[in-house]
Amino acid sequence: MNVNQSRNGLGRQPAVGDPDRIESLLAGLADRAVGEGLLDVGYGTVDSPLGRLLVAATSAGVVRVGFKSDSEAHLLGELARRVSARLLRAPRLVDDARGQLAEYFDGRRRQFEVSLDWRLSAGFRRRVLRATALIPYGETGTYREVATAAGRPRAVRAAGGALAATPLPIIVPCHRVLRSDGTLGGYRGGPERKARLLALEAGGRDVRA
Repeated sequence: MNVNQSRNGLGRQPAVGDPDRIESLLAGLADRAVGEGLLDVGYGTVDSPLGRLLVAATSAGVVRVGFKSDSEAHLLGELARRVSARLLRAPRLVDDARGQLAEYFDGRRRQFEVSLDWRLSAGFRRRVLRATALIPYGETGTYREVATAAGRPRAVRAAGGALAATPLPIIVPCHRVLRSDGTLGGYRGGPERKARLLALEAGGRDVRA
């Protein structure tokens, strides 16, 4: 390579500290990895009133939604161990889910219409989550009700554990499940986020973290 070629080549490189250009290059790399079948899990982030959310998806659908209280390193490590180490930041793969989450927080969406990859839950826990997914916007159920729907009416505590460990908060509305006495119960994102999500669905809009 001669000097002129080198200069020309350098002229096409992203300037140091140019985040938009770097982001574009990374997106192109992710698209190429998808096209060549080299990517199993793509992820991106979305800013929300509850803090930044990480959204990850496979070819089957959204597999993980994480709150900012879970570090990104922890979430990615979990995905690498339990799904595939072939993962990459690929926001375009989760654009639909990110857009629907934004609409939900803006009060413009009451039902999510994204495919889900349920592989991070199994057996009774998966049945609990599927039963929870049927609770309509603005309504609530109880731990006993979802345990019953999942086929084990006496397994109320186990149902609570399944909901507390959900890999798909918000999209699967675990925040809509309460104790039989009407109190909140636990939530993966913490009780404050649970209360704010319920307030949003009841007509309130203050859902800041």
